[in-house]
Amino acid sequence: MRTDILHALTDSIDRREAVALVTVTAATGIFAASLGRDAVLWPEEDRDPIGCLGLGNLTDRALSDTRQVIREKSPRHLHYVEADGSVSLFVDVQQRPPHLIVVGAGHIAVPLAAMAKLCEFQVTVLDDRSQFANTARFPSADRVIAGPFRAELDRLRQGKTAFDTDTYIVLVTRGHQYDVESLLEVLDDPLAYIGMIGSRRRIRAVFELLEKEQGIPPAKFDRVYAPIGLNIGAITPAEIAVCIMAEIINVMRGGPALGMGEEIQQERLARRERVQPSTQRVIGRGR
Repeated sequence: MRTDILHALTDSIDRREAVALVTVTAATGIFAASLGRDAVLWPEEDRDPIGCLGLGNLTDRALSDTRQVIREKSPRHLHYVEADGSVSLFVDVQQRPPHLIVVGAGHIAVPLAAMAKLCEFQVTVLDDRSQFANTARFPSADRVIAGPFRAELDRLRQGKTAFDTDTYIVLVTRGHQYDVESLLEVLDDPLAYIGMIGSRRRIRAVFELLEKEQGIPPAKFDRVYAPIGLNIGAITPAEIAVCIMAEIINVMRGGPALGMGEEIQQERLARRERVQPSTQRVIGRGR
């Protein structure tokens, strides 16, 4: 492997960038000279690959297909048959490691951080109390931060740990006001998951209050998993951590399980349908 290709691959992994190593594994006819060539490619269309596969007029199609494979986050073989020859590529996708940010360093956060590391997540724990947010309490976490919730979340967003579609945020602070404060900070970010602890009654009240007092569109709360976790009858902090981690994995893998927040979400959607029926439904009734 060429040095520049190796460096591009390792640098992207260090920066938590999704990337793929594309290798020509079989080639005949006009593509025969490309056998064994490889290149590093990213999902962004405006970013040029490192390396050359030597596929001629087939290059643009192969690169487009490779970018789609990266977005799908799973390695694949690609095969092309042309009049003058055939070629096979192997796209080895290096995904960004999932990143769990636990906002709140209380009793639930301790087992949750440990479980997330066992599931190969990068783990960041944040709390505004240094006596709780420390490495002695979270020895397996990649990063432990003591500081104001909103300010530190913004600092994480601006820094190397950018918020992206492989970032999962859990709001389990010591007080509901801090959960809500943190929720408002991250609500517009392109995150894979936002989960917030709380009872059904309190979650309903908080969402309605924020809609009314701050003018937040109701649809923005549809992506929040609250109450957090899968309903497994959890009681202890460790059991609650299990139900939270189970929901995160369910979201990450596209699983079929329904979280405890599903009931509230369906109620809210039904209420909006009653208040503002869609144009499609109105037209449908008129036919």
